[in-house]
Amino acid sequence: MAKKEQKTNAMRMLETAGIAYTEHTYDTEDGAIDGVSVALKCGEDPEQVFKTLVTQGDDRNYYVFVVPVGMKLDLKACARAAGVRSVEMIPQKELLKVTGYIHGGCSPVGMKKPFPTVFDETVILFDTIMVSGGRVGIQVEVNPEDLLRITNGKTAPIARKM
Repeated sequence: MAKKEQKTNAMRMLETAGIAYTEHTYDTEDGAIDGVSVALKCGEDPEQVFKTLVTQGDDRNYYVFVVPVGMKLDLKACARAAGVRSVEMIPQKELLKVTGYIHGGCSPVGMKKPFPTVFDETVILFDTIMVSGGRVGIQVEVNPEDLLRITNGKTAPIARKM
């Protein structure tokens, strides 16, 4: 008998908050876990699938930014949105220690601690978006307004073309 997948921390937090979501799984055996590959594996438009990126500001605080998978962070715009002079990506090796998530499985929901979270302004264009479900191979489809509420997030123009 196959073992049932366990819920991730992100899923538990969504359920506890009464937020509806749809779980999507994708194959990871080919090693293609970048955001655009994940969107295509899930049959979704990459503009509607968002990745979660963690930065540290010049004030030494952590900031979370959520942008479409085909875009990259505009670090200057991110700093403005966070209200600091500058931000930079944290080293990948620090991600687990800071957030509780590994690279490729970082969700804006359910981090070890709540951090200021900013979603790219395009998030409001969609009825639902997909973000990591908290584990490589799992995405959750959620109403963006619910994500903004559960993360205490805000929106700003923080993404730019790659």
